[in-house]
Amino acid sequence: MSDRRLIRETSFDLTGKLFRVSWLYVLLLCALAGVGYAALYSAAGGSPEPYATRHVMRFSFGLVLMLGIALVDIRFIARLAWPAYAASLALLVLVARMGHVGKGAQRWIELGGIQLQPSEMMKVALVLALASWFHRASWERMGNPLFLIPPIIAVLAPVGLILKEPNLGTAVITAMVGAVMFFGAGVRWWKFVLVAAPVPFAAKIGYGYLHDYQKARIDTFLNPESDPLGAGYNIIQSKIALGSGGMWGKGYLQGTQGHLNFLPEKQTDFIFTMIGEEFGLVGGLAVMGLLALIVLGGMLIALRCRNQFGRLVALGISFNFFMYVFVNIAMVMGAIPVGGVPLPLVSHGGSAMITVMIGFGLLMSAYVHRDVEFEDRRDAV
Repeated sequence: MSDRRLIRETSFDLTGKLFRVSWLYVLLLCALAGVGYAALYSAAGGSPEPYATRHVMRFSFGLVLMLGIALVDIRFIARLAWPAYAASLALLVLVARMGHVGKGAQRWIELGGIQLQPSEMMKVALVLALASWFHRASWERMGNPLFLIPPIIAVLAPVGLILKEPNLGTAVITAMVGAVMFFGAGVRWWKFVLVAAPVPFAAKIGYGYLHDYQKARIDTFLNPESDPLGAGYNIIQSKIALGSGGMWGKGYLQGTQGHLNFLPEKQTDFIFTMIGEEFGLVGGLAVMGLLALIVLGGMLIALRCRNQFGRLVALGISFNFFMYVFVNIAMVMGAIPVGGVPLPLVSHGGSAMITVMIGFGLLMSAYVHRDVEFEDRRDAV
């Protein structure tokens, strides 16, 4: 009898959690994935193969995974934060030693026939680890410099390993996500100024240690016309495609730059360019508006969380998504150097899709369990 009661209570609890899921937010994610399907269908010349069908399958799997994570108690997730960080760091070390080399970089690893990019997983794991470290800290402890040393090391270790791959863009995003977590936890603003002050000088010195292709990307960003058929080809074609779309675009499946194969990587990094060419400024702004709603929705979830762990997780996941969007769109517009950052839930790719959906699952768990209470904060300094 007691077992039946337990089963009923568990079933009722899961049903209650499903009702607490923000289904409007889920609908926004589905709408963005739908944009991705339409864009990938066009990128394949008006065919669901080979991109659009895989996109739907990956998103469907990711959606189920997201909802499953959303039902997991946020306090249990907090206990898994540092083990997840340690596992992601171990995978980054494995990539450095035996990772798969592609396009001149060593960023992937084969596990059980599945190709993973641990640097994507690390960004989510880092959010969890820093949220776990900071959520019990008092204001007095936050002012103690010694208390900040372990989380600083936790940020620098993966950033260094990601730089070694080399993957400058993801390393910068990982560092920025870490910085936002520190800010959200209450680290004083003047400490950020102290850290940021020497960055321009360090960047000037660090330029000499960059790989040739990384230097070419920066030089091309400053002067794309210097090598129009080489390093500058991608960004020049991207600008042509975006400009040719005009206000309303050339029409769905009518983009010439994309369909005549002048636009490289149109199914991955430069997919927003295809959208701009076919749907024009209006279509591009509409997609950007949808992306902005997802970011703002995540920030609102952070504000509604009554526990600090959930608040920091929601903040970190939302900012990570924002960085994906900002870097990708700024890149295809020529506002920043070209880097291998996809447009989440729109670009073709498996690792980024699943990682983003896991992040949204954690975000949704923070929302579902927004009223739960953790143990009292440790006040020792």
